[in-house]
Amino acid sequence: METAYIKSPLGITEIIGDENGIAVISVLDSEKEITTGIPVALKEAVSELQDYFQGKRNDFTFKLNPKGTEFQQKVWQELLNIPFGKTMSYLELSKKLGDVKAIRAVASANGKNPLWIVVPCHRVIGTDGSLTGYAGGLWRKKWLLEHENPSSQQSLF
Repeated sequence: METAYIKSPLGITEIIGDENGIAVISVLDSEKEITTGIPVALKEAVSELQDYFQGKRNDFTFKLNPKGTEFQQKVWQELLNIPFGKTMSYLELSKKLGDVKAIRAVASANGKNPLWIVVPCHRVIGTDGSLTGYAGGLWRKKWLLEHENPSSQQSLF
């Protein structure tokens, strides 16, 4: 597995993968040295993430290879169906997966998503519209949702 660190508006982004696909994309709270020579297996992911942060991309085409249980993989696959700029509640996600009672398990799998931004767990919100739970911090979740669906009116305050 190869690793690269790039700057993003939300912190240093770690990208881990190989020729079989990207296994991990995460944001770090600590400082890391930015990778200058991006490994070939990671170049497409790095380029697409940079485009995303610059507002030039709203989907990703590079190969994914996350590690997780069968249930986690099923949840992560369903997350990929949430359109750019849209949100879905944990309850709605549980319903789509066929078991409304699995809401806690769905939330847990969502929290273990190893592919930050690309598998858009940030698009899952509370039933009441609240920004509940986000491994990267709620301020990052808010930033991502605003980045994907900017308000047409500027804040007056």
